[in-house]
Amino acid sequence: MNVELMVNGRTHRLDVEPRTSLADALRDRLGLTGTTLGCEHGVCGSCTVLIDGTAVRSCLALAVQMEGADIRTVEGLADGDRLHPLQEAFAAEHALQCGFCTPGFLMLLAGALAEEPELDKDERRLDELLASNLCRCTGYAGIRRAAARAAARLRGDDSH
Repeated sequence: MNVELMVNGRTHRLDVEPRTSLADALRDRLGLTGTTLGCEHGVCGSCTVLIDGTAVRSCLALAVQMEGADIRTVEGLADGDRLHPLQEAFAAEHALQCGFCTPGFLMLLAGALAEEPELDKDERRLDELLASNLCRCTGYAGIRRAAARAAARLRGDDSH
């Protein structure tokens, strides 16, 4: 099937099998390997991308379903050479170790903070959100700190 995907602000025309997941199309057809595949069952969250601003597990979405959608991957998070505040916060707070789950967390938080700029002020809500993605290396403490740092920066409060 022919599909036209808008990914990180660019239009791509692809010929894909109807069963091709969005994750596979992004990785194998567009070379956007920042979207990592872990469980391929929607459990781990490492393949999270934004679809029209909402965090979605790309391993569970079909590429052919995404025509007309605005898809944003971790490669589209930075503004040229300027890192997104989430990327800066993850580095500053040592919120990554092996880095495998990091793209999924970045995209999950980018979508959540766009909807809830004060998400970091509700620790229980933040913990619930972060629990939806799996990390085996960090213990989540650095990820929580990075989320709070980025949220404050995005709100214009640079006291972190």
